[in-house]
Amino acid sequence: MAYKSLFSVLTDESLAGPVLSQAARLAEMNDAHLEALCMGVDRSQTGYYYAGANAMILQESIARAQEEAETVEARAREILGPWDVRWSTESGVAQLADIGRHVAARARFSDLVVLPRPYGDNRGVELEPVLEAALFEGRTPVLVVPDEKTEVTVPKKIVLAWNESSEALSAARAALPLLKAADRVHVVVIDPPTHGPNRSDPGGLLSQYISRHGVKVEIDVLSKTMPRVSDVLLRHTKDIEAELVVMGAYGKSRFREAILGGATRYMLEQSEVPVFMAH
Repeated sequence: MAYKSLFSVLTDESLAGPVLSQAARLAEMNDAHLEALCMGVDRSQTGYYYAGANAMILQESIARAQEEAETVEARAREILGPWDVRWSTESGVAQLADIGRHVAARARFSDLVVLPRPYGDNRGVELEPVLEAALFEGRTPVLVVPDEKTEVTVPKKIVLAWNESSEALSAARAALPLLKAADRVHVVVIDPPTHGPNRSDPGGLLSQYISRHGVKVEIDVLSKTMPRVSDVLLRHTKDIEAELVVMGAYGKSRFREAILGGATRYMLEQSEVPVFMAH
C-alpha cells in the first residue's frame, strides 16, 4: 500500500506554504498525484439581512469569495511550480454551511488528505468542518500540518498513540506506509487498564501486527502524570524527539469534544509536529 492520490484543501493563502510543501514531499516520496482544492468561502447568511439587500449582499459575497479562491490558487501554483511531482489545482466557491460536501466528494477518492491546523489565532471557521468532512464523510485519513514547520520527508521516529480503540487501529492501518519507512515507531500506551484481555501485554498485539509489515516497534507504557492524556503524549513526543504523531480521531462525539474538550482537539491545538489521524 502507498499513498498514490493526495488531496489538500486551502482557504487561506497564508496557510498554504507548510501544507503544500508537506503534501508535495509526500507526493514525491510515494510517486503520487497531488490535487489542491482552493476554496473561496461565502460566509453570508440567507435571511440575516433585510429582504431588499439579500441579492446585493449575496452577489458581493460571492464575488469576494471568488477573488479569494483565485488568490489562493495563484499562491498554490506558485508553491507547487518548482516541485517535480504530478499536481493539479482547482478553485471554487462554497457557502460555509455547504463546504463539507465539496471536500468529502473529493476526499473519498483520495488516499490521504493534508490540511492546516484548524484551531488557533487567525483561523477561518471553515477549517474545522473541512477537517471533519474529510474524516467522517470522506472516510479518509488526514495529516494535519502545524505552522512554520519544515516538511516531514520520511519521519524517522513516530509516536503511535494506542488505547485499543477502533479509531486508533484505523489510524495505525492507514499510516502503515509511513510506519514502515520509519527507523523506529513508539507505540505509546498511557495508563493501560488493570483488568482486560491485554493487561499483561499492553500494546503487544498491535506491535505484533505492524511488525509483520516490517515496522520497527518499541512499546512505551506511561503513567498519566498530567491532567490530560494528550499532555502526557505531547511531552513524550517532545522527549523522544518524534517527528510525527499517529492517533485515532474523535473517540468521543464531535459535539462533546467541542463543548468539553478532548484529546483530538487538544492535540491539534498544541502539537508542534504533524498529526496523522483517522476515524
